[in-house]
Amino acid sequence: MREIYIYDTSLRDGAQGNGISFSADDKKEVARRLDAFGIPYIEGGWPGSNPVDDRLFEDPPKLSAAKLSAFGSTRRPGTDASDDANLKALTASSAPVCTIFGKTWDFHVTDALQTTLEENLDMISDSVRFLKDAGKEVVFDAEHFFDGYYANREYAMACLGAAVEAGADWLVLCDTNGGSLPGRISEVVEDVLLTYGTPVGIHAHNDCGLAVANSVAAVEAGATMVQGTVNGIGERCGNADLCSVMPILALKLGMDLGMDMGGLTDLSAGIAEVENVIRPNGLPFVGEDAFAHKGGMHVSALSKDTRTYEHIDPSSVGNRRRILVSDMAGRASVTEKLKELGIEESDDSKQIVDRVKSLESEGYQFEGADASFELLVRKMRNEIRPVFHLCGFRLFIDSVGDGRLTSEASIKVSDLGGKTEHTAADGNGPVDALDNAIRKALSHFFPVIDGIKLTDYKVRVLDGKAATAATVRVLITSTDGQHSWTTVGVSENVIEASLYALLDSMEYAIYKEKEGKSQ
Repeated sequence: MREIYIYDTSLRDGAQGNGISFSADDKKEVARRLDAFGIPYIEGGWPGSNPVDDRLFEDPPKLSAAKLSAFGSTRRPGTDASDDANLKALTASSAPVCTIFGKTWDFHVTDALQTTLEENLDMISDSVRFLKDAGKEVVFDAEHFFDGYYANREYAMACLGAAVEAGADWLVLCDTNGGSLPGRISEVVEDVLLTYGTPVGIHAHNDCGLAVANSVAAVEAGATMVQGTVNGIGERCGNADLCSVMPILALKLGMDLGMDMGGLTDLSAGIAEVENVIRPNGLPFVGEDAFAHKGGMHVSALSKDTRTYEHIDPSSVGNRRRILVSDMAGRASVTEKLKELGIEESDDSKQIVDRVKSLESEGYQFEGADASFELLVRKMRNEIRPVFHLCGFRLFIDSVGDGRLTSEASIKVSDLGGKTEHTAADGNGPVDALDNAIRKALSHFFPVIDGIKLTDYKVRVLDGKAATAATVRVLITSTDGQHSWTTVGVSENVIEASLYALLDSMEYAIYKEKEGKSQ
């Protein structure tokens, strides 16, 4: 079985994506996660180009198996390799692997680099040889190779030849502009492999939405290294998403990656957390919606055999199946959703469906609010009774000068025994003030509330034509530090909609704590 090597460039090429920024500690944390997953090559950055990368290579992360790679370029035109600051920084770095890019498209050599074609060949060979003499494993990234190949095959191949002759360990063919198609990728990879005996890799960008397809095509044609990033981050439209490439190679094509795909979803989510970015729900394999089912007919078929609408078992990539309950739901959807939430089945599925459809016609949405759905069902079955009563609330918004506003919420709640708590709290806006006041009041009766924190707040206008009188839907995500849940509220008043969602969130936390104590 052919062994395929995964090369992660999230910390260098991925960091060039809009909104992505790593500190040196962030880079170390990402590297540790990649290493623990089993990624064999991790590109840390470009030493000498910025203080963050310098700090990373001065004090590199302790990796158990992965090789840390330092990135750079071929020497400058008219400069000896031994005098080139970039190459000297690479040889001085702690990284055992050095990856350098060189021009392979004649147009780029003459117009962008503004040197001769012969000088560029010397730049490639001199740079590779200099790094090899320093004891480094050398990966040569052939920049713009596919564009260069079709513009001038002879010259593009000569650039690879210069790297091979100087001792390069890898030839990585780069679709830098992301404009190539899978068929052409295969043809070129096969040609390179027939011409040179050096192992070949692929580095695909996603400007045509084909980076994953192009990477898989290259591997099927004989490439044994795939460069990419976790979650596909990167400049412009991003790089090949390794969270798609890896399961395709391992689970679909049966190739040996030396990694357990069962930890893939955690890897994707964990690195996104370090990057402080929100992953798209629709990411293949690892996204929250990758195995989410909404249509009643789909769910009905899934209940008989999951292969009807799932191409793999979600657990094989560490993900899970989600049943979305909405106005499209049927009894099968409700039944499966109850199973997912650990709620016993009953003969009230039709009543639940009818209630969900009625509420969704008013603007509610339960497919992203499992906690509100569970409360709804348990209240319909009289399994939950109210544990507190909202007696009333007030909001005060005052101007304090310089265009600044302050928000204060005053709220009164009572428990079932008739005890009343009347408190007030400030906040960063009226909803935050209301959230703080509710938690402050309820925590006197229910200490579990002290550990609850709001982590996400979304508002959706349901009828834009109604302008400021439009009905709005509010989704709130809360956490106790271990688990997260989402609740929903709907009203023509955004404060009231927020209040409904907040109260559901608190009620859900109280219910779950009591349920845990009773078990």
